[in-house]
Amino acid sequence: MADDLPKGFRAGAAAANFKKAGRDDLGLVVSEFPCIVSGLFTQNAFQAAPVKVCREILRRCAPVRAVLANAGQANACTGEQGLENCRATQRMVAEKTGLAPEEILPLSTGVIGQQLPMDRWAAAVPELVGSLGSRDAEGFTRAFMTTDAFPKFAARDLELGSGQVRLTVMAKGAGMICPNMATMLCVALTDAAVERKVWQAMFRRAADKTFNRVSVDGDTSTNDTILGLANGASGISVGAGADIALFEETLTDILGKVAYMLVKDGEGASKVIHIAVKGARDDADAELAARSVGHSQLVKTAIYGGDANWGRIVTAVGYSGAAFDPADVSLTLCGIERFSHGQPVNDGREDALALLLRAVDIRVDITLGNGPGAYMFLASDLGHEYVSLNADYRS
Repeated sequence: MADDLPKGFRAGAAAANFKKAGRDDLGLVVSEFPCIVSGLFTQNAFQAAPVKVCREILRRCAPVRAVLANAGQANACTGEQGLENCRATQRMVAEKTGLAPEEILPLSTGVIGQQLPMDRWAAAVPELVGSLGSRDAEGFTRAFMTTDAFPKFAARDLELGSGQVRLTVMAKGAGMICPNMATMLCVALTDAAVERKVWQAMFRRAADKTFNRVSVDGDTSTNDTILGLANGASGISVGAGADIALFEETLTDILGKVAYMLVKDGEGASKVIHIAVKGARDDADAELAARSVGHSQLVKTAIYGGDANWGRIVTAVGYSGAAFDPADVSLTLCGIERFSHGQPVNDGREDALALLLRAVDIRVDITLGNGPGAYMFLASDLGHEYVSLNADYRS
Protein backbone atom coordinates (compact mmCIF):
# COMPACT_ATOMS: atom_id res chain seq x y z
CA MET A 1 0.00 0.00 0.00
CA ALA A 2 2.84 2.41 0.76
CA ASP A 3 4.80 1.98 -2.48
CA ASP A 4 4.73 5.72 -3.24
CA LEU A 5 6.10 6.79 0.16
CA PRO A 6 9.85 7.24 0.55
CA LYS A 7 11.81 4.60 2.45
CA GLY A 8 11.40 4.60 6.19
CA PHE A 9 7.95 6.25 6.24
CA ARG A 10 4.68 4.53 7.16
CA ALA A 11 1.22 6.08 6.96
CA GLY A 12 -2.09 5.26 8.59
CA ALA A 13 -5.58 6.73 8.91
CA ALA A 14 -8.77 6.32 10.90
CA ALA A 15 -12.38 7.44 10.87
CA ALA A 16 -12.89 9.47 14.05
CA ASN A 17 -16.24 10.88 12.87
CA PHE A 18 -15.15 14.47 13.48
CA LYS A 19 -17.62 15.79 10.91
CA LYS A 20 -18.82 13.11 8.50
CA ALA A 21 -19.32 9.55 9.64
CA GLY A 22 -17.61 6.70 7.85
CA ARG A 23 -14.69 8.52 6.25
CA ASP A 24 -11.07 8.80 7.31
CA ASP A 25 -10.52 12.15 8.99
CA LEU A 26 -7.40 11.43 11.03
CA GLY A 27 -4.03 10.65 9.46
CA LEU A 28 -0.56 9.81 10.73
CA VAL A 29 2.84 9.50 9.03
CA VAL A 30 5.70 8.06 11.09
CA SER A 31 9.37 7.86 10.12
CA GLU A 32 11.56 4.99 11.23
CA PHE A 33 14.41 7.48 11.59
CA PRO A 34 14.64 11.05 12.98
CA CYS A 35 13.95 13.68 10.32
CA ILE A 36 15.44 17.00 9.40
CA VAL A 37 12.46 19.36 9.07
CA SER A 38 11.65 22.52 7.17
CA GLY A 39 8.41 24.34 7.90
CA LEU A 40 6.65 27.39 6.49
CA PHE A 41 3.52 28.81 8.07
CA THR A 42 0.64 31.22 7.61
CA GLN A 43 1.21 34.94 8.07
CA ASN A 44 -2.33 35.39 9.37
CA ALA A 45 -2.22 37.01 12.85
CA PHE A 46 -4.78 34.46 14.09
CA GLN A 47 -2.56 31.39 14.02
CA ALA A 48 -4.17 28.07 14.83
CA ALA A 49 -3.02 26.00 17.82
CA PRO A 50 -1.24 23.39 15.64
CA VAL A 51 0.66 26.15 13.84
CA LYS A 52 1.89 27.52 17.17
CA VAL A 53 2.89 24.05 18.38
CA CYS A 54 4.71 23.24 15.12
CA ARG A 55 6.62 26.51 15.29
CA GLU A 56 7.68 25.79 18.87
CA ILE A 57 9.02 22.38 17.84
CA LEU A 58 10.88 23.72 14.81
CA ARG A 59 12.47 26.54 16.82
CA ARG A 60 14.21 23.90 18.95
CA CYS A 61 15.71 22.28 15.81
CA ALA A 62 15.13 18.89 17.43
CA PRO A 63 14.61 15.76 15.34
CA VAL A 64 11.01 14.97 14.35
CA ARG A 65 9.50 11.55 13.65
CA ALA A 66 5.83 12.07 12.73
CA VAL A 67 3.06 14.24 11.29
CA LEU A 68 -0.45 14.01 12.74
CA ALA A 69 -3.29 15.55 10.71
CA ASN A 70 -7.02 15.89 11.26
CA ALA A 71 -9.98 17.28 9.34
CA GLY A 72 -13.22 18.59 10.83
CA GLN A 73 -11.88 21.21 13.22
CA ALA A 74 -9.19 23.80 12.48
CA ASN A 75 -8.46 24.30 16.20
CA ALA A 76 -8.03 27.99 15.41
CA CYS A 77 -9.21 30.88 17.61
CA THR A 78 -9.68 28.37 20.44
CA GLY A 79 -7.48 29.98 23.11
CA GLU A 80 -5.48 28.16 25.76
CA GLN A 81 -7.90 25.22 25.69
CA GLY A 82 -7.14 24.73 22.01
CA LEU A 83 -3.39 24.68 22.68
CA GLU A 84 -3.81 22.16 25.49
CA ASN A 85 -6.03 19.97 23.32
CA CYS A 86 -3.45 20.04 20.55
CA ARG A 87 -0.71 18.94 22.94
CA ALA A 88 -3.01 16.26 24.36
CA THR A 89 -3.38 14.73 20.88
CA GLN A 90 0.41 14.57 20.62
CA ARG A 91 0.55 12.76 23.97
CA MET A 92 -2.15 10.29 22.90
CA VAL A 93 -0.23 9.29 19.79
CA ALA A 94 3.12 9.31 21.61
CA GLU A 95 1.80 6.86 24.19
CA LYS A 96 0.74 4.38 21.50
CA THR A 97 3.82 4.73 19.28
CA GLY A 98 6.65 5.11 21.76
CA LEU A 99 7.55 8.49 20.31
CA ALA A 100 8.07 11.62 22.37
CA PRO A 101 5.19 14.15 22.04
CA GLU A 102 7.58 16.80 20.73
CA GLU A 103 8.58 14.47 17.86
CA ILE A 104 5.03 14.74 16.44
CA LEU A 105 4.04 17.71 14.27
CA PRO A 106 0.27 18.44 14.39
CA LEU A 107 -1.86 19.73 11.50
CA SER A 108 -5.55 20.61 11.64
CA THR A 109 -8.12 21.82 9.12
CA GLY A 110 -11.84 22.47 9.22
CA VAL A 111 -14.18 24.86 10.99
CA ILE A 112 -12.61 27.76 12.91
CA GLY A 113 -13.59 28.27 16.56
CA GLN A 114 -14.57 24.70 17.46
CA GLN A 115 -12.69 22.80 20.15
CA LEU A 116 -11.38 19.35 19.24
CA PRO A 117 -13.76 16.56 20.38
CA MET A 118 -11.25 14.87 22.66
CA ASP A 119 -13.43 11.84 23.39
CA ARG A 120 -13.46 11.01 19.68
CA TRP A 121 -9.71 11.48 19.51
CA ALA A 122 -9.20 9.07 22.40
CA ALA A 123 -11.43 6.49 20.75
CA ALA A 124 -9.76 6.77 17.30
CA VAL A 125 -6.05 6.94 18.17
CA PRO A 126 -5.60 3.18 18.82
CA GLU A 127 -7.07 2.39 15.40
CA LEU A 128 -4.96 5.14 13.83
CA VAL A 129 -1.70 3.80 15.23
CA GLY A 130 -2.71 0.25 14.42
CA SER A 131 -3.24 1.21 10.79
CA LEU A 132 0.34 2.37 10.24
CA GLY A 133 1.68 0.85 7.05
CA SER A 134 -1.78 0.37 5.56
CA ARG A 135 -2.10 3.69 3.73
CA ASP A 136 -0.22 5.13 0.77
CA ALA A 137 0.16 8.81 -0.15
CA GLU A 138 -3.41 8.99 -1.38
CA GLY A 139 -4.77 7.35 1.76
CA PHE A 140 -2.96 9.77 4.05
CA THR A 141 -4.05 12.76 1.97
CA ARG A 142 -7.70 11.72 2.04
CA ALA A 143 -7.60 11.74 5.84
CA PHE A 144 -7.28 15.54 5.98
CA MET A 145 -9.40 16.60 3.01
CA THR A 146 -12.31 18.98 3.58
CA THR A 147 -14.08 20.43 0.53
CA ASP A 148 -11.46 18.97 -1.83
CA ALA A 149 -12.92 17.23 -4.86
CA PHE A 150 -9.87 14.98 -5.19
CA PRO A 151 -6.69 14.13 -3.21
CA LYS A 152 -3.57 16.04 -4.20
CA PHE A 153 -0.33 14.07 -4.12
CA ALA A 154 2.64 13.22 -6.30
CA ALA A 155 5.79 11.12 -6.01
CA ARG A 156 9.05 11.28 -7.90
CA ASP A 157 12.23 9.19 -7.96
CA LEU A 158 15.47 10.84 -8.95
CA GLU A 159 19.00 9.60 -9.50
CA LEU A 160 21.69 11.44 -7.60
CA GLY A 161 25.40 10.83 -7.96
CA SER A 162 25.43 8.05 -5.37
CA GLY A 163 21.99 6.52 -5.90
CA GLN A 164 18.23 6.91 -6.06
CA VAL A 165 16.04 8.88 -3.66
CA ARG A 166 12.31 9.61 -3.58
CA LEU A 167 10.22 12.73 -3.00
CA THR A 168 6.52 12.45 -2.12
CA VAL A 169 4.23 15.46 -1.65
CA MET A 170 0.71 15.33 -0.16
CA ALA A 171 -1.56 18.36 0.19
CA LYS A 172 -5.12 19.51 0.77
CA GLY A 173 -6.85 22.73 -0.16
CA ALA A 174 -9.66 23.99 -2.34
CA GLY A 175 -10.70 27.26 -0.74
CA MET A 176 -9.20 29.95 1.51
CA ILE A 177 -5.98 29.77 -0.49
CA CYS A 178 -3.75 32.78 -0.92
CA PRO A 179 -0.59 31.75 0.91
CA ASN A 180 2.35 33.79 2.11
CA MET A 181 5.26 31.42 2.71
CA ALA A 182 2.86 28.52 3.09
CA THR A 183 -0.06 26.70 1.52
CA MET A 184 -3.20 25.21 3.00
CA LEU A 185 -1.77 21.95 4.40
CA CYS A 186 1.11 20.16 2.71
CA VAL A 187 3.54 17.45 3.76
CA ALA A 188 6.63 16.69 1.66
CA LEU A 189 8.69 13.61 2.47
CA THR A 190 12.06 12.40 1.21
CA ASP A 191 14.35 9.52 2.11
CA ALA A 192 17.40 11.53 1.04
CA ALA A 193 19.95 12.71 3.61
CA VAL A 194 20.13 16.50 3.42
CA GLU A 195 22.07 18.95 5.57
CA ARG A 196 19.61 21.01 7.65
CA LYS A 197 20.52 24.46 6.35
CA VAL A 198 20.59 23.25 2.74
CA TRP A 199 17.19 21.55 3.10
CA GLN A 200 15.56 24.56 4.73
CA ALA A 201 16.96 27.03 2.19
CA MET A 202 15.98 25.00 -0.89
CA PHE A 203 12.56 24.21 0.58
CA ARG A 204 11.84 27.90 1.12
CA ARG A 205 12.96 28.77 -2.40
CA ALA A 206 10.87 25.96 -3.91
CA ALA A 207 7.75 27.02 -1.97
CA ASP A 208 8.26 30.62 -2.99
CA LYS A 209 8.25 29.62 -6.67
CA THR A 210 5.19 27.38 -6.34
CA PHE A 211 2.77 27.50 -3.41
CA ASN A 212 3.40 31.21 -2.88
CA ARG A 213 2.27 31.93 -6.43
CA VAL A 214 -1.27 30.57 -6.33
CA SER A 215 -4.64 31.95 -5.28
CA VAL A 216 -8.16 30.59 -5.21
CA ASP A 217 -10.02 33.33 -3.39
CA GLY A 218 -7.48 35.76 -1.94
CA ASP A 219 -7.95 34.49 1.63
CA THR A 220 -5.01 33.35 3.76
CA SER A 221 -6.04 30.66 6.24
CA THR A 222 -5.30 30.55 9.97
CA ASN A 223 -3.79 27.08 9.50
CA ASP A 224 -1.64 27.29 6.36
CA THR A 225 1.35 25.00 6.82
CA ILE A 226 3.88 23.28 4.59
CA LEU A 227 6.25 20.77 6.16
CA GLY A 228 9.24 19.03 4.62
CA LEU A 229 10.70 15.94 6.33
CA ALA A 230 13.97 14.31 5.25
CA ASN A 231 14.84 11.06 7.07
CA GLY A 232 17.93 9.82 5.18
CA ALA A 233 16.55 6.26 5.07
CA SER A 234 17.83 5.69 1.53
CA GLY A 235 21.41 6.08 2.72
CA ILE A 236 21.93 8.51 -0.17
CA SER A 237 23.17 12.00 0.63
CA VAL A 238 22.42 15.11 -1.38
CA GLY A 239 25.99 16.19 -1.95
CA ALA A 240 27.34 19.42 -3.31
CA GLY A 241 26.96 21.04 -6.72
CA ALA A 242 25.02 19.04 -9.29
CA ASP A 243 23.19 16.89 -6.72
CA ILE A 244 21.85 19.90 -4.85
CA ALA A 245 20.78 21.62 -8.07
CA LEU A 246 18.99 18.51 -9.37
CA PHE A 247 17.31 17.83 -6.05
CA GLU A 248 16.04 21.41 -5.74
CA GLU A 249 14.86 21.41 -9.36
CA THR A 250 12.90 18.20 -8.74
CA LEU A 251 11.49 19.49 -5.45
CA THR A 252 10.34 22.70 -7.14
CA ASP A 253 8.77 20.76 -10.00
CA ILE A 254 6.80 18.38 -7.77
CA LEU A 255 5.65 21.18 -5.45
CA GLY A 256 4.56 23.08 -8.56
CA LYS A 257 2.47 20.16 -9.79
CA VAL A 258 0.67 19.88 -6.45
CA ALA A 259 0.19 23.66 -6.23
CA TYR A 260 -1.45 23.53 -9.68
CA MET A 261 -3.81 20.84 -8.35
CA LEU A 262 -4.86 23.18 -5.53
CA VAL A 263 -5.87 25.89 -7.99
CA LYS A 264 -7.55 23.45 -10.36
CA ASP A 265 -9.62 22.14 -7.45
CA GLY A 266 -10.57 25.61 -6.23
CA GLU A 267 -14.06 25.59 -4.76
CA GLY A 268 -16.47 26.01 -7.65
CA ALA A 269 -13.60 26.54 -10.08
CA SER A 270 -13.56 25.31 -13.67
CA LYS A 271 -10.39 26.96 -14.98
CA VAL A 272 -6.80 27.75 -14.03
CA ILE A 273 -5.63 31.22 -15.06
CA HIS A 274 -1.90 31.35 -15.84
CA ILE A 275 -0.87 35.00 -15.44
CA ALA A 276 2.56 35.92 -16.80
CA VAL A 277 3.86 39.46 -16.40
CA LYS A 278 7.10 40.69 -17.99
CA GLY A 279 8.77 43.96 -18.87
CA ALA A 280 8.22 45.39 -15.39
CA ARG A 281 10.62 47.72 -13.61
CA ASP A 282 11.54 44.80 -11.32
CA ASP A 283 10.17 41.46 -10.15
CA ALA A 284 8.31 43.12 -7.28
CA ASP A 285 6.31 45.30 -9.66
CA ALA A 286 5.61 42.31 -11.90
CA GLU A 287 4.30 40.45 -8.84
CA LEU A 288 2.03 43.36 -7.90
CA ALA A 289 0.47 43.35 -11.35
CA ALA A 290 0.08 39.55 -11.54
CA ARG A 291 -1.50 39.24 -8.10
CA SER A 292 -3.86 42.12 -8.78
CA VAL A 293 -5.19 40.37 -11.88
CA GLY A 294 -5.38 37.00 -10.13
CA HIS A 295 -7.34 38.41 -7.19
CA SER A 296 -9.80 40.49 -9.24
CA GLN A 297 -13.30 39.09 -8.87
CA LEU A 298 -14.29 40.79 -12.13
CA VAL A 299 -11.46 39.07 -13.99
CA LYS A 300 -12.22 35.71 -12.35
CA THR A 301 -15.93 35.84 -13.17
CA ALA A 302 -15.23 36.89 -16.77
CA ILE A 303 -12.91 33.92 -17.24
CA TYR A 304 -15.51 31.63 -15.67
CA GLY A 305 -18.09 32.87 -18.16
CA GLY A 306 -15.73 32.63 -21.14
CA ASP A 307 -16.02 36.39 -21.66
CA ALA A 308 -13.00 37.93 -23.42
CA ASN A 309 -13.37 41.12 -21.37
CA TRP A 310 -9.73 42.16 -21.45
CA GLY A 311 -10.65 45.59 -20.10
CA ARG A 312 -11.08 44.02 -16.65
CA ILE A 313 -7.54 42.67 -16.82
CA VAL A 314 -6.05 46.00 -17.85
CA THR A 315 -8.01 47.73 -15.10
CA ALA A 316 -6.63 45.34 -12.47
CA VAL A 317 -3.10 46.05 -13.70
CA GLY A 318 -3.85 49.77 -13.45
CA TYR A 319 -4.71 49.72 -9.74
CA SER A 320 -2.04 47.17 -8.78
CA GLY A 321 0.47 49.75 -7.57
CA ALA A 322 3.08 48.69 -10.12
CA ALA A 323 4.97 51.49 -11.85
CA PHE A 324 4.60 51.63 -15.65
CA ASP A 325 3.63 53.86 -18.56
CA PRO A 326 0.12 52.88 -19.77
CA ALA A 327 1.25 53.55 -23.33
CA ASP A 328 3.75 50.69 -23.03
CA VAL A 329 1.31 48.02 -21.86
CA SER A 330 0.29 45.07 -24.06
CA LEU A 331 -1.99 42.12 -23.30
CA THR A 332 -2.40 38.73 -24.95
CA LEU A 333 -5.26 36.42 -23.95
CA CYS A 334 -5.02 32.72 -24.91
CA GLY A 335 -2.30 33.63 -27.40
CA ILE A 336 -4.39 36.30 -29.14
CA GLU A 337 -3.28 39.91 -28.68
CA ARG A 338 -6.11 42.14 -27.43
CA PHE A 339 -4.25 45.28 -26.30
CA SER A 340 -1.03 46.64 -27.77
CA HIS A 341 0.98 49.58 -26.44
CA GLY A 342 -2.02 51.18 -24.81
CA GLN A 343 -4.39 50.60 -27.74
CA PRO A 344 -7.09 47.96 -28.39
CA VAL A 345 -6.51 45.38 -31.09
CA ASN A 346 -9.62 44.98 -33.25
CA ASP A 347 -8.80 42.14 -35.63
CA GLY A 348 -12.07 40.21 -35.78
CA ARG A 349 -10.76 37.25 -33.79
CA GLU A 350 -13.41 37.29 -31.05
CA ASP A 351 -14.99 34.02 -32.22
CA ALA A 352 -11.65 32.23 -32.18
CA LEU A 353 -10.93 33.59 -28.71
CA ALA A 354 -14.32 32.49 -27.42
CA LEU A 355 -13.47 28.90 -28.37
CA LEU A 356 -10.08 29.10 -26.64
CA LEU A 357 -11.70 30.40 -23.46
CA ARG A 358 -13.56 27.10 -23.07
CA ALA A 359 -10.31 25.37 -22.13
CA VAL A 360 -9.34 24.52 -18.54
CA ASP A 361 -6.01 26.36 -18.70
CA ILE A 362 -6.25 30.03 -19.67
CA ARG A 363 -3.09 32.01 -20.43
CA VAL A 364 -2.89 35.75 -19.72
CA ASP A 365 0.34 37.42 -20.89
CA ILE A 366 0.97 41.02 -19.84
CA THR A 367 3.89 43.21 -20.92
CA LEU A 368 4.37 46.37 -18.85
CA GLY A 369 7.34 47.79 -20.73
CA ASN A 370 10.98 46.95 -21.39
CA GLY A 371 12.18 46.33 -17.85
CA PRO A 372 13.79 43.13 -16.51
CA GLY A 373 11.01 42.28 -14.03
CA ALA A 374 8.87 39.15 -14.51
CA TYR A 375 6.48 37.04 -12.43
CA MET A 376 4.21 34.01 -12.92
CA PHE A 377 1.01 33.51 -10.90
CA LEU A 378 -1.80 30.91 -10.93
CA ALA A 379 -5.40 31.74 -10.02
CA SER A 380 -8.74 29.99 -10.30
CA ASP A 381 -11.85 31.44 -11.88
CA LEU A 382 -14.91 32.20 -9.74
CA GLY A 383 -18.23 30.48 -10.34
CA HIS A 384 -21.61 29.95 -8.73
CA GLU A 385 -20.55 26.83 -6.84
CA TYR A 386 -18.02 28.77 -4.76
CA VAL A 387 -20.85 30.69 -3.08
CA SER A 388 -22.89 27.53 -2.55
CA LEU A 389 -20.02 25.61 -0.94
CA ASN A 390 -18.96 28.40 1.38
CA ALA A 391 -22.45 29.50 2.34
CA ASP A 392 -23.13 25.96 3.60
CA TYR A 393 -19.63 25.13 4.91
CA ARG A 394 -20.65 24.59 8.57
CA SER A 395 -23.92 22.81 7.76
